[in-house]
Amino acid sequence: MRKSFYGIALAGLLSGNIAADTFEQALQQVKEQDLREHVKTLASDKFEGRQPTTIGEAYTLEYFTRQFDKLGYTPGVDGSYLQPVELVKIEADPDMTLDIAGDKFEYKVGMVAGTSRESELVELKDSELVFVGYGVNAPEYDWNDYEGLDVKGKTVVILVNDPGFENPDSGKFQGKTMTYYGRWTYKYEEASRQGAAGALIVHETAPASYGWSVVANSWSGPQYGLVTADGNQSRVKVEGWLSVEAAQQVFAKAGLDYAEEKRNAQQGPYSKAMGSKASVTVKSTLNKSTSYNFLATLPGSKRPDEHIIYTAHWDHLGKDPAKEGDNIYNGAHDNATGSAALISIAKAFASLEQRPERSVSFLLVTAEEQGLLGSKYYAEHPVYPLAKTVANLNIDAMNIMGPTKDVEVVGMGKSELEKYLKKAAQRTDRVLVQESRPAAGIYYRSDHFSLAKKGVPALYAKGGPTPLNEEIADYRKKMSVIQTGCYHQVCDQYRESWNFEGMVEDAQMYFEIGFDIASGDDWPQWSETSEFQRP
Repeated sequence: MRKSFYGIALAGLLSGNIAADTFEQALQQVKEQDLREHVKTLASDKFEGRQPTTIGEAYTLEYFTRQFDKLGYTPGVDGSYLQPVELVKIEADPDMTLDIAGDKFEYKVGMVAGTSRESELVELKDSELVFVGYGVNAPEYDWNDYEGLDVKGKTVVILVNDPGFENPDSGKFQGKTMTYYGRWTYKYEEASRQGAAGALIVHETAPASYGWSVVANSWSGPQYGLVTADGNQSRVKVEGWLSVEAAQQVFAKAGLDYAEEKRNAQQGPYSKAMGSKASVTVKSTLNKSTSYNFLATLPGSKRPDEHIIYTAHWDHLGKDPAKEGDNIYNGAHDNATGSAALISIAKAFASLEQRPERSVSFLLVTAEEQGLLGSKYYAEHPVYPLAKTVANLNIDAMNIMGPTKDVEVVGMGKSELEKYLKKAAQRTDRVLVQESRPAAGIYYRSDHFSLAKKGVPALYAKGGPTPLNEEIADYRKKMSVIQTGCYHQVCDQYRESWNFEGMVEDAQMYFEIGFDIASGDDWPQWSETSEFQRP
């Protein structure tokens, strides 16, 4: 167990005028016993893996309601805790073939294709192919692959990641650290803004940070989206992927060398008409349903219109009736731990004798596993104005590997929120370190990103990679054997053997960050190098 620093010079460290012993008393309301009970309940078989729109969702929302009612929180949505989120499930018929210049590519073998449009039938017919390099339009980096192009009705072929990844010493973008321009989501969005009919991303394992099997398995089958007024007709008709082997074949058929064209695209904004045409028909089945975000608020004592919002996703993958034996994806680590942390942090705030000056809200969102849809919906339909949202603090898959000497910052250097994180981490004598795989773009893959895109400074951090001592190091080795391979699998279950000390420290750290911001009048800003800024 780590030596506690909570009693050292608290009065000098705290912002606002709340008594130090009151803060420490509140801090200690984040308890291992509570965290264990919340995780154990939310990850139990009764909750059936917490898939949106199932009985598991109903049990989950009922549990949150009991907890926040007991703590005296105010429902955030017109007298209710629940914000409806309309979802559409689109499942493409796998019986499709992509034809490019007479060469045919089979579904999940050399290509994957689908649509975000709420349409049972979309097709490309003899759509001209245009290679657009990385498909980036980034004025702050003086980079626009679409400059001077008219791609309306055409299909763009795009490299994965951004220009800095494979040329880190060039000074382009942020080197090996992925920016949002490297994410596949951005590439489809930009192609849509440019008026393209189709968009095909070339998959390569290193710059994507995952293998082709992830593309074939994750982008096939049911895909979820938000119901929109225009039925997503503003999106490109067809969104797809090409394996690198398929791409090499396509380029060669067009008389181009893929490797050479890729090198050209790394040097500066680049595009080239390929002289080939693509055709594919995508037939889909559609189903609409309603899920819910959960929002609870502790009103501020002086400036209740200003909010600090904590986020965590409550959903997981549900159950698979076709699977023999254990078929429930309990999602204990991902993300019953984060949901449990928000309840415990909420308890700490509720215990304060004097409320912070600003309001503190807890947003537990749906459909993160389907593409950050719950947080995206909130960002597009905020209950509290985003201009009055001071900061977002996000928690996803907490530390179950024991206490650490460091805190891993996902997206390190993006905002001034890190000064609050640094102060809170120092309370347990920890230092801040960069995430272990910045090239993977993890910052763009959790719910804080939805608010960041709208300009709200957002922080995502977790216990770091360095164990506190040899005893914890030994525990980590043993637990890693058990946990490895359990991400999005039925073995992601609650275990009594989990060490919750690091989780408690991280949850207390998050409480302190929110407390300090809510008790002061500072408005943290994005850093100048961040791709996000307040409007």
